[in-house]
Amino acid sequence: RVVVDNIGDTGYISGEQVERSEMLNTNDALRADGKIPATFNNLLLGITKASLSTDSFISAASFQETTRVLTEAAIMGKRDELRGLKENVIVGRLIPAGTGMAYHQARKAKDLMDEAERRAIAEAEAADLASSGSGVTETSEGAVAE
Repeated sequence: RVVVDNIGDTGYISGEQVERSEMLNTNDALRADGKIPATFNNLLLGITKASLSTDSFISAASFQETTRVLTEAAIMGKRDELRGLKENVIVGRLIPAGTGMAYHQARKAKDLMDEAERRAIAEAEAADLASSGSGVTETSEGAVAE
């Protein structure tokens, strides 16, 4: 993790703790667009703090404060993407390393394809509605008239 010093043109808040990889990706994108990247300092966390601050609530719940972590995740409607080794072992799936890596890459590619298909269908439906002018109207009694 890192602590944001100067936000630059990012959407971060000064003093915010962010994953190092996320910060590096954000800064690379900003540099590519000719914008000002954020500056940051590395943060060394103790084992308890590090395990509870992970993006995976399943991984965090396995370490300490299980009830609090799971309750908070349920209330916030969180979804765990199961990207790390620990959470995949907990749920009994192949880990995203070694021979299990192919499975996880195929799953990620399928998820991206499904998202692209959903987006294309939504755009096509929006274009159809816009071009047709939708000659269907609803009367005050709830009946449909053309």
